[in-house]
Amino acid sequence: MLERKHYIDNLRWLTILLLFPFHAAQIWSGGEYCGFYIWEFTSRPMYVFSTFIYPWFMALLFVLAGISSNYALKKRSNKQFVAERFEKLMVPFLFGLLFLIPAVTYISEIYFNNYQGTYLHQYIMFFQKATDLTGYKGGFTPAHLWFLLYLFIIALLSLPVIMVRKKAMLDIPAGKLPYGGILLLFIPEWLMLHVLNIGGKSLGQFFMLYLFGYFILYDEEIQRKLKQYRFISLILSIVSGIIYTYLYCFAHLRNELETGLFVIYGWTMILTLLGYGQSYLNFANKISGYFTSASFPIYILHLNVLVIIAFFAVQLSIGIWGKFLLIVLLSLAVTILCYELVRRIPYVNLLFGISKKK
Repeated sequence: MLERKHYIDNLRWLTILLLFPFHAAQIWSGGEYCGFYIWEFTSRPMYVFSTFIYPWFMALLFVLAGISSNYALKKRSNKQFVAERFEKLMVPFLFGLLFLIPAVTYISEIYFNNYQGTYLHQYIMFFQKATDLTGYKGGFTPAHLWFLLYLFIIALLSLPVIMVRKKAMLDIPAGKLPYGGILLLFIPEWLMLHVLNIGGKSLGQFFMLYLFGYFILYDEEIQRKLKQYRFISLILSIVSGIIYTYLYCFAHLRNELETGLFVIYGWTMILTLLGYGQSYLNFANKISGYFTSASFPIYILHLNVLVIIAFFAVQLSIGIWGKFLLIVLLSLAVTILCYELVRRIPYVNLLFGISKKK
């Protein structure tokens, strides 16, 4: 039996919890370049914080999904794998698109557009109003559930590649790849970044990262090398991250150099986290077990909770940091309470990707 890599699970749920401070910081980030469903003004510290973590935290989830899929397909048939992916990803995506996301844009319509109509009218408008797909000021958007849709599509697209490899009995000697070769994998990721890049979220890039996880980073020898060279990865990620963040936030650079730094920083940070995760996150306890099971439902629920709380919090006179902490902590607590509720309701729990066993 394969030994469970607990650090993979722990990296996943910790990354998902990072969404609370990230999305809260978006309320004061971006300015003319982006926004959020509730946006007050641009705060330089918040802008720097969100810019610094954006290049790697969602990318890491696709890498982890690829690694996990390698282990999953050792125990499941392709048919079982697809059925499981559909239940865990597409069912929550469709449910959320119909019943969760319209409420987020309803708040935005009120906040930005002074909307005073009924929710039913806004619900109809959600599917009719043409936008840039962000939905930041109302209109149709998949919001954060784009991740579920992308992950499902990528899981399906990867299966033919995996099947061809198995039928042709092609042995990819991933473990022989030197650390320098692992670093250079940012090059194909950079190239794929321009493939099906929709609203800054590239299906090509995430597909490549998923394949890296499945075919390369799952390998025990590769993981050993990442652990061995983790300090080098850390230095590279810090240096590239500082340069990228400075050029983006202060020099306002928007060209292929900035794009390359975005990819390099994101990739080296992923290698850093995989390297250090083996030493410091490879454990299992009640807390890690709870959040491992709860991570996807928390992901699905968190944005609705956070946007509603932010709508009221930004009206308080407690300063930006008081608002930020209130939104993060209260959103986390309420989201966990919502998860505890939905997981106990038969059939409803399935709509949030919670299996019957749980």
